[in-house]
Amino acid sequence: MSEDRRPLVVHVIHHLVIGGMENGLVNLINHLPEREFRHAVVCIDDHSDFAGRIQRVDVDVVDLRRPSSGVWATRRALLRLLRERQPRIVHARGPSGLDALPPALLARVPSRIHGEHGWDSANRDGKRWKPVWLRRLHSPLVSRYVAVSESVKEYLVGTIGIAEHRITTISNGVDTERFRPGALPIDLGLPESFLQPGVVRVGTVGRLQPIKDQATLVAAASALLRESPQLRQQLRMIFVGDGPLRRALSEQAAAAGIAEIVHFTGSTDRVVDWLRALDLFALPSLNEGMSNTLLEAMACGLPGLTTPVGGNTELMDAGVTGSFFAPGQVAALTKLLHRYLTDSSLRRRQGAAARLRAEQRFSLRTMVDRYRELYRRCVADAR
Repeated sequence: MSEDRRPLVVHVIHHLVIGGMENGLVNLINHLPEREFRHAVVCIDDHSDFAGRIQRVDVDVVDLRRPSSGVWATRRALLRLLRERQPRIVHARGPSGLDALPPALLARVPSRIHGEHGWDSANRDGKRWKPVWLRRLHSPLVSRYVAVSESVKEYLVGTIGIAEHRITTISNGVDTERFRPGALPIDLGLPESFLQPGVVRVGTVGRLQPIKDQATLVAAASALLRESPQLRQQLRMIFVGDGPLRRALSEQAAAAGIAEIVHFTGSTDRVVDWLRALDLFALPSLNEGMSNTLLEAMACGLPGLTTPVGGNTELMDAGVTGSFFAPGQVAALTKLLHRYLTDSSLRRRQGAAARLRAEQRFSLRTMVDRYRELYRRCVADAR
């Protein structure tokens, strides 16, 4: 059997579960030309059944389980794996991906890419001293940086001190053939009250965790119904996804007396169907890199209510495809909910504009082409 001469790209990520960064990785592997690159995915922690979305049968997913094995054991395992597989490119993502850079250097991997995708709730502005120091310490080991938005690029330049010429900005892309407007699926198991004529289903998609701040959405819905109780027959809230805050959010809705108009889907692989069930999309995140879920909602023809953080300002055109409100501002979101609930023509108009913007500026094809060009250049430079 002849040797497979396709360059191997080893992707290093914290874990492979439902999430924006993880979804982007799976989309990239599925759509890069199979004849050009091989792939392996290394999880610093572990993976879930989300890994089953990788359509190619030649992609290995390896779990290192750092929480139980420890940092140094993880790095030794990475070094052994990289020496054995001899990839041409290691593409590490996020803070956990920094662990892959020293082993990649010692294993003489020619190209070491580090992708920056945003921050978590414990480091909302990315300026805590330890993460900054770790990024600076590892920066000499990086051949090329990828920033998912201009705001992330500005962070790398201004806070970490990375030279601008070392950074490539590649926006997330959405599969506009898969994510497109469609009829409400009838088999989602929604309560009957969510299917009545005249209801407006407002929803969000994402892991239920502090950085996404779904609590502000629950609080705004509660405030809206206190101020305008007649809208109770109209408003329905859907939270798509699961996470550590699910119980707290459910208890918050119950305490506010709105539990019967709030539906939690739990973990699901039917994101497209759930987006088609919505009339309005909300994303109250405290920070974002470049939100895949906002892109997917736009591609499905939904107007968006979101915070002007991270890459959201690059995705949304305020007043055209949706509206912004400041992070944590319940009163501002309450006013927007009232406006959009009571104006169906506004929802239709901005939803159509959101679909058009997703098609023209943020297609999956554009994202894949940019990564393909980057990987090709890295392979050529190594030669």
